[in-house]
Amino acid sequence: MKNAEKISRRAAIRNMGMVGAGAVLGGRILAQPAAAAPSATSATTGPTGSPQADVFALIGDRWHNFDYVYAALHRTIVREAGASAMFTPDHALLSRETLAACKLLIMLCDGLSFPGGYSSPYPFYDPEKMKIVSNPPAPVDEKAANWLTPEQGKAIREFVQNGGSAWFFHNASYISGGNADFRHVEGALFTGHTVFRPYKMKIVNADHPITRGVKDFVVSEEQHFLIYDKDPQSVLIRSVNEEGLEYKTEAHGNQGATCEACWAYDYGKGRVCFMAPGHTIPSFWNPEYVKLQKNALRWLLRQA
Repeated sequence: MKNAEKISRRAAIRNMGMVGAGAVLGGRILAQPAAAAPSATSATTGPTGSPQADVFALIGDRWHNFDYVYAALHRTIVREAGASAMFTPDHALLSRETLAACKLLIMLCDGLSFPGGYSSPYPFYDPEKMKIVSNPPAPVDEKAANWLTPEQGKAIREFVQNGGSAWFFHNASYISGGNADFRHVEGALFTGHTVFRPYKMKIVNADHPITRGVKDFVVSEEQHFLIYDKDPQSVLIRSVNEEGLEYKTEAHGNQGATCEACWAYDYGKGRVCFMAPGHTIPSFWNPEYVKLQKNALRWLLRQA
């Protein structure tokens, strides 16, 4: 990621003090507004009138577009693993009613919205090489806002405490800085990430149902660093930069070359899992990562 784009994303998060449309249902793109409950032949209707599926997946943000995340997860958890799922980038659909109609919440999004617009959605955009021109100037006010409300955070916490499951990917830990309930469920606070480069996902607990039969694997993307809050015994995998390249920030110091990258635990009557890779389809479709995801899906849905 080029420096200008990295700075804008980190600045957006920092400026918030680390505070913390349509949908696709079973493979169909639904264009109804958020206020209308989407319907499709691949779904049933829950007691609240919300679409009912095994999985409610809230995915996509400015730097992680909905299309690639949908393509990656739909293949693995719907086409291959057979789960029914509703995919959406519309955060207004995250509610107690929606969660009541599913068994598993998936989130891969950073919790940021830009109601005033932004200059470019492209993660590798270099303003020094390509200048965006608008004449007359476009009324862009590139300020980030946190969309996750206190009520939505409480809804997630109650959902998992009461027996639901939550599966957080990649940049969802960005949200934790601004919502105590969300952080308590997910179990970590994002501190930053490296540039794109290879890192190893090294299994540290091979006995858990999620890691059983999975070997160490390597992906190339941002290596995320965070502060992990929960029991160290719940950590299943650590990310490792095999060249020993360390990650340092002014706020958190030197966090070394390795970090917690996958964990799973019981939370009240429910279950929680976090997985760090998720920035590209090649990462998602690494054969060992596919095994890990399918194992996690079974564990979270209490099929294993």
